[in-house]
Amino acid sequence: MEFFEASIELLQTLVVALGAGLGVWGLVNLLEGYGSDNAASKSQGIKQLMAGAGVGLVGITLVPLLSGLFG
Repeated sequence: MEFFEASIELLQTLVVALGAGLGVWGLVNLLEGYGSDNAASKSQGIKQLMAGAGVGLVGITLVPLLSGLFG
């Protein structure tokens, strides 16, 4: 049982880290788009930023619920 709890905690950490990385990448693209006045880069940046926030939110809220499946 402890193995599953440790695995879920690791999965949560990885999903949140993936979301944070995607959010940072989106923020960089967004700022680059504003710097060069490129509408396409701004659009892609905001989409990546929001996707990163969504993935992070899934990691924080839904992944811990997996522990109920094994407990």
